[in-house]
Amino acid sequence: MGLDLPAGPLVEQPDLDLRMLDHWDNLDGTVERGYAGNSVFFSQGEVYLGGRRLADYARLLASVGINAIALNNVNVNVDAMALLTERHLPRLGELANILNTFGVRLFLSVGFAGPIASGGLASADPLDPEVREWWSQTARKAYSFVPGLGGFLVKAGSESLPGPRDYGRDHAEGANVLAAALAPFGGLVVWRCFVYDCQQDWRDRSTDRAKAAYEEFLPLDGRFADNVVLQVKAGPMDFQVREPPSPLLGRMSHTAQMLELQLTQEYTGQQVHLCYLVPAWKEVLDFRPRTSVLGEGARVAQSVTGVAGVANIGDGPNWTGHDLAQANLYGFGRLAWDTTASAAHVASEWAGLTFGADHTTTEVICRMLMASWPAYEAYTAPLGVGWMVTPGTHYGPSPDGYEYSRWGTYHFADFAGVGVDRSTSHGTGFTAQYDEPWRSAFDDPATCPEELLLFFHHLPYGYVLRSGKTIIQHIYDSHFEGAAVAEDLLTMWRSLAGRVDVARFAAVEERLARQVLHAREWRDVINAYFYRKSGIPDEKGRPIF
Repeated sequence: MGLDLPAGPLVEQPDLDLRMLDHWDNLDGTVERGYAGNSVFFSQGEVYLGGRRLADYARLLASVGINAIALNNVNVNVDAMALLTERHLPRLGELANILNTFGVRLFLSVGFAGPIASGGLASADPLDPEVREWWSQTARKAYSFVPGLGGFLVKAGSESLPGPRDYGRDHAEGANVLAAALAPFGGLVVWRCFVYDCQQDWRDRSTDRAKAAYEEFLPLDGRFADNVVLQVKAGPMDFQVREPPSPLLGRMSHTAQMLELQLTQEYTGQQVHLCYLVPAWKEVLDFRPRTSVLGEGARVAQSVTGVAGVANIGDGPNWTGHDLAQANLYGFGRLAWDTTASAAHVASEWAGLTFGADHTTTEVICRMLMASWPAYEAYTAPLGVGWMVTPGTHYGPSPDGYEYSRWGTYHFADFAGVGVDRSTSHGTGFTAQYDEPWRSAFDDPATCPEELLLFFHHLPYGYVLRSGKTIIQHIYDSHFEGAAVAEDLLTMWRSLAGRVDVARFAAVEERLARQVLHAREWRDVINAYFYRKSGIPDEKGRPIF
């Protein structure tokens, strides 16, 4: 970067012990929620070891301090359960050796129903002695081929996947049977807390999936084995562009936790839209839940033992599909190493390391990165409203796409107002999961942070914000303004013609041009939706269809 090194020794120690990427790669080579090509690990049902790509990737991860990866999709299908058999374990051992050369440990996602699917047992009950023995033998076999295996990542009892509740057991009993199998080898069980009822009735306004993780796991604090780490999503829902920090983070005094973030932009533009997510992650890491493992005033970053990010890479030539989306991968590693680093500083580092020392280039790219997340939020889902996406693909606007589905209800927009009432007094009671002062702050529309207002409250369109605007006018204005910023991003990039190599310039220009069109679509679809719901026109007279 052209900076002078310090005169004396420079010593750094990472803030978080486990700095991990979760890959959602499938054995057939596809990647669930992958937007940068196919898997670099699997092809046509086999572990892939060809070429230099794997070593290059391990070196890339090591360069930003990432020290672990979970190789395969958390939604473990029957084919992937065979990864723990002798068909695949020898090649996994070779793959792990390549990763270990760069200080990166291999984890495997395993299915809770493995004893049935792979072991031929009649049950996966964690208290069944045969099940316990099967996991013990399976772990022993895995470590015989992959001595440095980090452990298992588990998604259980969520989104129709089997779990301990199927047998009348709780998540501690489910996790601990795997923990006992891994303990002799120093392995960890990373157990995801993304567990909720996905068979909801949209007419039942008392049901709130935001409450699920806290209700499911907090009562189990102290009952998990020492080698279990609970992986908690940053927000209580599912990687929306804006959510409050999960109330479960930092709240379990006797159980190790790690934070889960999403690099792959499932709900934030899928690496077509530029959306630099480091500022969003910083808000969660810096959140102070008050009552936490370390006492009053501690940040979430001080209360967790690690961080996991859903990976955003594939076998595309530039790794991430969008060249500027590499900033999220770099930023994730930098924050995992130093949680106090500012989003702007990380953006500046990445721009300088990637595009060289030309000040004009790095300054423009930094401005683009820092403007991108607020812009995406503005033209898609301001004030904490989420989920207005096309079902299945999660790309593009569909205001009622999930609103009356089994997955939940997310904005309750009607002719009178919009938002989800999560207050303690007359809503779902979700705000009660937070300690003071957050409980009271979130509970009252007058004190609730306005970027989360409609996440916590159902309010009339004429409700006046602190800016003096009504909610409906804010919706109109933000969508027009956000789409205008998308156009500005393209203009800023085009100002770098001749300063950036031709190939990358053209590739990024094409993505930004698509973003402009999609931002306009978001603007028009969402504004039209709310105009038709409310019947209130835009006071500025702009076109709303």
